[in-house]
Amino acid sequence: MTLLALGINHRTATVAVREQVAFTPAQLSQALEELRGLPQIMEAAVLSTCNRTELYCVTDGAGEQTVLNWLGRFHGLNIEDLARCAYHYLDNDAARHLMRVAVGLDSMVLGEPQILGQLKDAYQQARESCGLGGELERLFQHTFAVAKQVRTQTGIGKNPVSVAYAAVSMASRIFDDFGRARALLVGAGETIELVARHLNEAGVRQLTVANRTRERAEKISAALGGKAITLTEIPEALEKADIVISSTASPLPIVGKGMMERALKNRRHRPVFMVDIAVPRDIEPEVGELADVFLYTVDDLEVVIQENRRHRQVAADQAESLIEHGVGSWLHERRIRSGGQLIQAYRHQGEALRDLSREQALERLARGEDPAAIIERLAYQLTNRLMHQPTQAIRDAASREEHHLLDAVPRLLMPLKPAFETHETAAAPRPAAAPRQKDKKPV
Repeated sequence: MTLLALGINHRTATVAVREQVAFTPAQLSQALEELRGLPQIMEAAVLSTCNRTELYCVTDGAGEQTVLNWLGRFHGLNIEDLARCAYHYLDNDAARHLMRVAVGLDSMVLGEPQILGQLKDAYQQARESCGLGGELERLFQHTFAVAKQVRTQTGIGKNPVSVAYAAVSMASRIFDDFGRARALLVGAGETIELVARHLNEAGVRQLTVANRTRERAEKISAALGGKAITLTEIPEALEKADIVISSTASPLPIVGKGMMERALKNRRHRPVFMVDIAVPRDIEPEVGELADVFLYTVDDLEVVIQENRRHRQVAADQAESLIEHGVGSWLHERRIRSGGQLIQAYRHQGEALRDLSREQALERLARGEDPAAIIERLAYQLTNRLMHQPTQAIRDAASREEHHLLDAVPRLLMPLKPAFETHETAAAPRPAAAPRQKDKKPV
């Protein structure tokens, strides 16, 4: 059996290609059924996200070309074009890749936690579609255990590494009760959309989005139960806002010192946390000189982000070490299982030869042949049958000069003492000890 991981991700393929290779939720059951039905595939699971599509399979050989051809056919893509941006890993390399994916070491944002949940969904989907057998089941369970260990023992997911998340993280340190804070977001681009989402996840429920066009602001605020306003309504909104985060493409400042002074007066000088992510800046630098205003710029955030990246990279190095230990542990268990299967097959073979010899002996007894001759022949036949295949294998290894096999023979086939000899020795009665003569006394 060979473990195979094959796929594409954000490093190897453009978003246009990733869109074509992605599986919709409605396609997953059919995909798993088709993949599992391929002649070389015994088990299969599919992980499909915006940044990657990966197929994890157990095959009876090197089945990467078979899986790649199927992936191209399923999505109607040219196989050669797909091959140029695809990668594959086998056995322990495949296990290592899955574990790195699970803890976010292979993600666009180092250590991002969402991928683990997506991987658990892929695992559950494969189970429901009967795509998992013992090999992938054990690998996924082992991977989840390693991911938990990494999250528990390292700080890989603790430090924000995006501008939007860093801004929200800094804001959360200012307020004791973050859930009661009121936020004003200026702009309606991708960064503000991310900020709004992070604020909502952090517990902020009173959210206002200000934009040049109200419609665009409503697309962000409505999904989070917030309010949309235009830029002209910002002065009034500032009076109620505890958090202000701005990111627009305006060439001139939107919030000036005078506007903020009036807002603070009406707020009775309750403090305001402000982050200006825009370049050029949306908030006049002089606003930061006002009492009760904590103003940060994108440069301030970049310092936080770089420091967090450094801490996260240290955690990533620790995670790599834990993953290597996890791969070694999984490989050790796999080898033990493989040895157990080999032992089981060898014993079944021996038992089949035993049963055959016994049946033949019983038939001769039923015909009235001499029991002593039958036992003699039984021992002779059974010995020859058990020794024939190993003897032939030793001869073949010797003729091919396969010394590694010849070196293993004494350990595998020639124990120091036969088992029966040990039992006989243990059962044999000990000779009686000679009677001890009493010391003679001198006359």
